[in-house]
Amino acid sequence: MELGIGFIILIGCVILGVPVVYAFGAATIWFTVSLGYDPAFLLPTAYSKLNGVVLLAIPLFILVGGIMEKGMIGSALVDWVEKFVGRIRGSLCIVATVTCAIFGSICGSGAATLSCVGSILAPKMHEKKYNMGIAAAVLCCAAPLGMLIPPSSIQILYAWSGQLSVLACFLSTVVPGLILTALISIVGYVLSKTNKDIILAESVSPEVWMKETGKSTVRALPALFMPIIVLGGIYGGFMTPSEAAAVAIVYALPVSIYIYKGMRWRDLKENFISSATTTGVIMVMLAIIMVMSRILVMEDLPGIVLDLLLSVSENKYVILIMINLFLVLIGMLMDDVSGTLLCTPILIPIAMELGISPYQMAAILGVNLGMGNITPPTAPFLYLGARICRVSARDMMKPCMAIIVFAYIPTLLLTTYIPQISLWLPELIMQQSFGI
Repeated sequence: MELGIGFIILIGCVILGVPVVYAFGAATIWFTVSLGYDPAFLLPTAYSKLNGVVLLAIPLFILVGGIMEKGMIGSALVDWVEKFVGRIRGSLCIVATVTCAIFGSICGSGAATLSCVGSILAPKMHEKKYNMGIAAAVLCCAAPLGMLIPPSSIQILYAWSGQLSVLACFLSTVVPGLILTALISIVGYVLSKTNKDIILAESVSPEVWMKETGKSTVRALPALFMPIIVLGGIYGGFMTPSEAAAVAIVYALPVSIYIYKGMRWRDLKENFISSATTTGVIMVMLAIIMVMSRILVMEDLPGIVLDLLLSVSENKYVILIMINLFLVLIGMLMDDVSGTLLCTPILIPIAMELGISPYQMAAILGVNLGMGNITPPTAPFLYLGARICRVSARDMMKPCMAIIVFAYIPTLLLTTYIPQISLWLPELIMQQSFGI
């Protein structure tokens, strides 16, 4: 009874617009008081959990995202990708999706990706006479690729919360992320190709194209080296995620200031303040949710949820459908960080009991939360995309639903019911089995 009331308080506060950190705080206070736990017993749990080196990657990647957003690194990536497909009707939808994937792979933040790439591409798509409802829908649906294409802050939190390998969680989302990138590109292209008003890039001779593409490639090389350095260092075993994030900052600063000239040294203070504020909110939320997780585990909530699911059906595949519906609902109500921290301690024991690898669950969680962030009625990315692209959210609904149906749901089904989609790459790279 007390657990049910606590979750009603949590969901009710979120629906009413209470900041998520306060909503979790209210629910945690209710659990502590109603269930008779001593705060002196619970608080050391939060401290010991937060005292981990892996969490240093979170503020560092937040800072990297801020530097990239202001440093015109995204602009160089957009111009480079456009050179290859700019003469195809609807090609800017492909450019938007691929750029979001590349940008997201460096900064690991969906919101930063949407803000940066959207602010660059939206005016360009408007100038080329694209339907802005479709354009904004593609941008907002591609932004969550930052949760799947590593290094993802969400996967760092998932691995930390579940005491799992960060590298294996990174690798488990690569293939689903690439599949989703391809499907969003295809759907966006199909939605736009019938628009005869789109202005295509001028046709030029192969020699001129080679010259222009060469210049664009040279300009984009510093930006393209970032994912090579970061991902190569992590996957090659040379750097931990925290070290890779620190190296990314050291690399991004001179590139943004001296090569792309998108920011100045004096702008760094604003980035530090913004990153510190975001980090502070996340760390307070981490402490509160760790206390809540401790209570939920001691009350055997995973076991209660599993018994509830098994009472509906003992078929593993039916249970997976119910888990997916639950995760999409969480993604619609909460941001990706809150959803990850709430669901991880509940779902990992259930997955293990059902014979599902927690690393496969990492990919399932990433795809579901990404889809929840673009699914009406709440859909935080939907409304952020509408604001950035200066278009009505109503105009985005239909193309968003098309992308969900023909891109997100197929990716989710593949990830959910074919374990090797998410387990093949970590097993190949790390030379060990991650199945159960």
